[in-house]
Amino acid sequence: MKLIKGGVTAAKGYSAAGIYAGIKKKRKDMALVYSSVPAKGAGTFTTNIVKAAPVKWDIQLTKESDFIQAIVINSGVANACTGQEGDKNNLLMAQGVSKELGLPLEAVYTASTGVIGKQLPIDLITENIPKLVKELDGSLDGGTMAAEAIMTTDSYSKECAITFSIDGKDITIGAMAKGSGMIHPNMATLICVLTTDIAISKELLQEAVSKDVKHSFNMISVDRDTSTNDSLLVLANGMAGNTEISEKNQAYDKFCKALNIVTSSLSKMIAADGEGATKLFEVTVKGTKTWDDAVVLSKSIISSNLVKTAIFGNDANWGRILCAMGYSGADFDPDKVDLYLENADASLKLVENGMATDFSEELATNILLDKEVKAIVDIKQGSEEATAWGCDFSYDYVKINADYRS
Repeated sequence: MKLIKGGVTAAKGYSAAGIYAGIKKKRKDMALVYSSVPAKGAGTFTTNIVKAAPVKWDIQLTKESDFIQAIVINSGVANACTGQEGDKNNLLMAQGVSKELGLPLEAVYTASTGVIGKQLPIDLITENIPKLVKELDGSLDGGTMAAEAIMTTDSYSKECAITFSIDGKDITIGAMAKGSGMIHPNMATLICVLTTDIAISKELLQEAVSKDVKHSFNMISVDRDTSTNDSLLVLANGMAGNTEISEKNQAYDKFCKALNIVTSSLSKMIAADGEGATKLFEVTVKGTKTWDDAVVLSKSIISSNLVKTAIFGNDANWGRILCAMGYSGADFDPDKVDLYLENADASLKLVENGMATDFSEELATNILLDKEVKAIVDIKQGSEEATAWGCDFSYDYVKINADYRS
């Protein structure tokens, strides 16, 4: 397997576009991803009870549609908490793409991201759909334009692609994602579009995606707010020419491994680009009796505001980490906990059997000054482990969110 340059247009048969339609003040705000042939569709979505209109639409299509061939996305307005008018506007956006591309309405996924509670400027959107279709580009640049168009408070666009082989056929997975604030996915304002040319049954594609998010996107947090719009949309068009994967075999396992490399890479990008963040904070909890315990503990640590502010201040205040573990709900013995801080150059043991070691504060500070900081927690009760990704909490997070609508 090899990571390659590219995003949603890296796999065979896909084109994409990103344009400025006037929804936002200056930046590109509409994206389109298109498969030249019908594709199997799969997705996972927010478990927030408050769901945006496009999320409800996509959930229905994922269950009922035989194929998906296009995904249209707007940024700037989330189309959430918008009632029947929001549902109607979402339908109009899908209908516009359906008509322009000559596709069945049920073959068009939609997604929106931005301010909650505002109605879509649907006239602007429908007027610009012909331009969006005209700009479709199968090159890597087309994928980049689409990735830029779905950004909200992101400081950079996020793309990833990987290639591998099955049955002697080259398979590619490409993806783009956006996410910077309101990030605490619970997918059973993060949006990810993943395209692949693999041939796989709809059922196994959905199963692979649903399983994968538990180890990737669901393991990140910026601010403990689960969005109304979280969506992972996946297309598999079969153009690689491999024998269709219809059972869980070596080919399926290989696909799942490649899928996780892509989604984990994007997860780290999103966590590192949290609103106002200055560093990526990775936490591995190991030695638990169950994987679920490791998940709960690691996510409690990365979600703690006190831990996040300590990381921002380069303060090795390890007591906050144990405190976050203690209220997580997971069962463990605090008198057995070991805790390490690491970066690319050094590893430092702060805690042994629940008590501070005679560690160097200077070395701890130097580790925390890095752009990527890791904490490793060993509770020595079992053989399971999990890794979560978060970021620090800076002054700029408050600045960004205090005037988000303006």
